[in-house]
Amino acid sequence: MNRLAGETSPYLLQHAHNPVDWYPWGPDALAAARDGDKPIFLSIGYAACHWCHVMERETFEDEAVAADLRRDFVAIKVDREERPDLDQVYMSAVQALTGGGGWPMSVFLTPAGRPFYGGTYFPPEPRHGLPAFRQVLAGVAAAWRDDRAAVESSGQRLVEALVDHQRLAGISAAGAAWGSVADRAVEAFAAAASALATAFDERRAGWGVAPKFPQSMTIEYLLRRSQGADADPRGLAMARATLDAMAAGGIHDQLGGGFHRYSTDAHWLVPHFEQMLYDNAQLARVYLHAWQLTGATAYFDVATGALDFMERDLLRPDGTFAASLDADTQGVEGATFTWSAAEVRAVLADADRELGEPFVEAYGVTSSGNWEGSTILSRVRSDQEVGARLGLEPAEVTRLLAETRTLLLARRNQRPQPARDDKALAAWNGLAIAAFADAAAALETHEPALATRYRAIAARAADALLAGLRTVDGRLRRSWKDGRATADGVLEDHADLADGLLALYEATFDERWFVEARALGEIILDHFADPDGGFFDTADDAETLVARPRDLQDNAMPSGGAMATTVLLRLAALTGETRYQAAAERALDAVIEVAPRHPTFFAQWLIALDLATMPIDEVALIGDFADPAMAQLRAVTRRGFRPHRVLAGSAEPDASAVPLLQGRFALDGRPTAFVCRAFACRQPVHEPEALEAQLTGVVGSWSAG
Repeated sequence: MNRLAGETSPYLLQHAHNPVDWYPWGPDALAAARDGDKPIFLSIGYAACHWCHVMERETFEDEAVAADLRRDFVAIKVDREERPDLDQVYMSAVQALTGGGGWPMSVFLTPAGRPFYGGTYFPPEPRHGLPAFRQVLAGVAAAWRDDRAAVESSGQRLVEALVDHQRLAGISAAGAAWGSVADRAVEAFAAAASALATAFDERRAGWGVAPKFPQSMTIEYLLRRSQGADADPRGLAMARATLDAMAAGGIHDQLGGGFHRYSTDAHWLVPHFEQMLYDNAQLARVYLHAWQLTGATAYFDVATGALDFMERDLLRPDGTFAASLDADTQGVEGATFTWSAAEVRAVLADADRELGEPFVEAYGVTSSGNWEGSTILSRVRSDQEVGARLGLEPAEVTRLLAETRTLLLARRNQRPQPARDDKALAAWNGLAIAAFADAAAALETHEPALATRYRAIAARAADALLAGLRTVDGRLRRSWKDGRATADGVLEDHADLADGLLALYEATFDERWFVEARALGEIILDHFADPDGGFFDTADDAETLVARPRDLQDNAMPSGGAMATTVLLRLAALTGETRYQAAAERALDAVIEVAPRHPTFFAQWLIALDLATMPIDEVALIGDFADPAMAQLRAVTRRGFRPHRVLAGSAEPDASAVPLLQGRFALDGRPTAFVCRAFACRQPVHEPEALEAQLTGVVGSWSAG
């Protein structure tokens, strides 16, 4: 056992039995490096990472490697999901050194924490142009011993470059005033549409070539921009084609409903099999919104399937969500999820021919398989096509396929299952809360029982998360596991949870969620905002690193700054608070030039820009929520996809903590709806038809109120 045995991170605990004398990141490790005058070997990865497992088995279990590390280095192991600040700083360094990056990350630091050499996976023996890890260790140790001045100088120069990079990330584009940015928004949206169309894969959908990642934020942006007078029909077509291709592909677990991390090919067939909470939360939400916008039942099915996967496989006993399921099962990637044709037919043989034949047709199951002799289930024919081939009605095909999937999933559940990383992360849970809350609101009249279940899941997760991770000053810790909160919360933790709580408020009208979300917004402004505009990823009093991280780009999750901007804009619409609007506008200044040129890396910023420049409907519902007339008004506000709307409701508006509700009233004592923009309101209405007309812009004039 080494020093990692006392940690809660499953990734760190996976290395607790290595012969390597690992330290967790912290004062003890840094002091050991200084006192021993040794460089630091910093290894960063995460529990669901396939190549992290490979390097652990091949290299960190090797006694000779452990001896080399013990003699010449202080070895530190970091879970990137617990410490995204460390990951961002040192990944930037590795990318600057090598031109690429990934996990496991292997980086060498001076005792002061300055990076001077790095890479990702290193094999035990030289191969594929990579040196053996022991060769790397020997070379770095020799350089530290024989050419210390050059190593220190290299580290200093790299740190200076990182600091400059972070500083430049906070400088607004030519110091542009917000008015000029707003004036250029139409141009920015047009440029983003052109860039997305150019990069779009017309044959296989999605953007770019293999590997292909699920671009949830890009699709969400296109769904939002598909509405309004300046809508570009190409955007919705690209979004729908990508949603359809992902839903049919092997990246989508055709039996369990969740999504794998990404597709290793351009066809969405062969996934990297890990299943992440953040992917499934974002994909569930975007498929839900696509259903609201288009009415396509297939999108509803995918959205609820992803939500049900999260509930079934990631929900922890305390109500929060676990981080991920591993890519490997018993050391073999994807072993739980792949099939042989014989296995499929054996399961179907237990049923009658009526069940089996449609499934084989729909999923193209052949004796040769579709991946290395095995089958990754993917849809190759629609229900209509299968029905035409077999002489069945499409509805009957749908029923038979559902029954067959249930049989196969039950058989698959008898196999060994991938390990679960059981820590609950604030940011990732915030995304999950938002997805379940949005679904609860959208399904309130469509599927009321399902809406009630999803609403309870979201509320329980929010309660548990705040109870476990909130500190005495209201700030968040990052990770919760085994009754212990670890690591300081970063910007994305506060922003993503605030976004989830705002969605939960709109789904429930329980004002405690609004109050908590607003408190997190204040923390963002007090501790993460840059006085010169924008946001840092770490708080003003966080651990001092070689550079204070500020990552503008979206990655698999939204940029913390972009989500903070989105949250502040929604808070501004609910409160009329100009500080929120001003901070959001200044943050947008920094990206207005670059975001449209690289929209898949800045999609959440484009969502925020859309929110900042489109008219926002501020809807206030006043009256008794038990009144059937109020239920009718609520149903109107839940109908369709309304991304440019905030919603509040209360039976006692004058006592409300939501400024949008204050001063409103139940006209003639009846449930009443107010539709406002910038706190100027249309005539209050009682009838659902009148409310629908106001929300669609058919009738009504604005007046102060």
